[in-house]
Amino acid sequence: MVFIPEQWIDEAAERLDSSPEAYEAAVDQLRAEQPVLLSYCFTESFEAFTDKERQYMLYLLLVIWQSVKRAGGSLPEVSEQQLGETEERNWSTMQSSKGGSFRNRLDPFFEGYEQEDLLAFLEDALTPEEEGEPFVSREGQEALFVSLKTAVDCLTGAGETGKN
Repeated sequence: MVFIPEQWIDEAAERLDSSPEAYEAAVDQLRAEQPVLLSYCFTESFEAFTDKERQYMLYLLLVIWQSVKRAGGSLPEVSEQQLGETEERNWSTMQSSKGGSFRNRLDPFFEGYEQEDLLAFLEDALTPEEEGEPFVSREGQEALFVSLKTAVDCLTGAGETGKN
């Protein structure tokens, strides 16, 4: 898979932010092309998230998906089995991480990972701002990261090759 640069990620976010119609069109397209990946956002595993967190997860998933699509080529449809196996591997990595802060706990995911800009995007999106109310709860940070990292792995092929 081609490296997904920060510029493509930013452009995908800008397109989604440009209008409610652009966002809805992206959701419809994701539903048509990756129905399992879209339904993943609404599984029982995510019922503990607030509505804001679930909506944010969908937004971040759309940014990731559109960024990966820009790389060209056809993306194979993500399967439930692929999602499950990849998510399990990512949870194992998260649980074995001994770092103190959220950012430190993510260090093992970056080691040798070829889609570093996508991971950095997720890290920044899920790390609270210095001021104000955090958009994502402390409890939700790790779960959202693991879930979205799982989507990145599946879309870029890292989920099939056993890479982080």
